[in-house]
Amino acid sequence: MIRFEEVTHQFPTGLTALEKVDFQIEPGEFVFVVGPSGAGKTTLLRLLLKEIAPVEGKIHFKGQDLNELKSSQIPEHRRQIGAVFQDFKLLEDRTLAENVALALQIQNRQEEKIQEAVLEALNLVGLKGKEKMFPAQLSGGELQRGVIARAIVGDPDLVFADEPTGNLDPKIAEQIVELLKQIQEAGKTVIMATHNVDVVDKAKERVVRLKKGKVVSDEEKGKYEGKS
Repeated sequence: MIRFEEVTHQFPTGLTALEKVDFQIEPGEFVFVVGPSGAGKTTLLRLLLKEIAPVEGKIHFKGQDLNELKSSQIPEHRRQIGAVFQDFKLLEDRTLAENVALALQIQNRQEEKIQEAVLEALNLVGLKGKEKMFPAQLSGGELQRGVIARAIVGDPDLVFADEPTGNLDPKIAEQIVELLKQIQEAGKTVIMATHNVDVVDKAKERVVRLKKGKVVSDEEKGKYEGKS
């Protein structure tokens, strides 16, 4: 599904965020991308979303070379990727259901279909009955579940969760990882970027480890050794 070929990205300041990154991810995999802050994890997501472009190398998504995407094709490409952000990015003046529905409204879906999809997504993440609540009324774990519901409501092929447990206590963090694994088991490809070694150790999934923008190890499912 995803192939990075010798991908390098530099910021305008000259700082190298990724250097000759090379790996691939098959459809239906669950993959952790681990590393400390500044290792390049968020840059991977931005490259996949076509928010930025590599200065060297190629990125293929479902067989498409992202370097060849026209600007008119980018919105459709992004609909195939559900992004989960650490800082939630939920609109405070909208209910949970309204936040989850936004992506589908932008696509001009029929209102009846939108409501069905929103309720299904919220039920899947364990937030049934909280549709009319506002973000300020929800706990941190509920907010993150809401963000995951928003990411999956459009039925994307890939869910990329960027530090989804960063602000959560250990028990809630484990629940979020378990939820993402359930989504993967339902047929999605899931990438979770994190620096939380504890949740990675317990999950026993494949781990791609970044350090200073380089892939320093790629360890198969169940083989991660808990290195920072």
